[in-house]
Amino acid sequence: MYFNLNVNNRYNYSVMNDIRNKIKMLAASRGITLKSLAKELSARTGQEYSYNSLLGKLNRESLSLKEAQIIAQILNYKLEFRDMFQ
Repeated sequence: MYFNLNVNNRYNYSVMNDIRNKIKMLAASRGITLKSLAKELSARTGQEYSYNSLLGKLNRESLSLKEAQIIAQILNYKLEFRDMFQ
């Protein structure tokens, strides 16, 4: 399965909001809580993530691309960029 992120050349304010909602939805569809997602993210990166820190990153829109890629892998998705104009 793919986790599509469409990127436009112009900055789109709603991109991170869409990612936050999509991550929450995809985690729920896999039966994974944000708490267990944070724990697995910690295991894979060696950095400490808690439920609160992950939720804070999602709410502050400060999730890095690398973190998004790892989260997609945890949820068995592939993060993909596609040109919206082709």
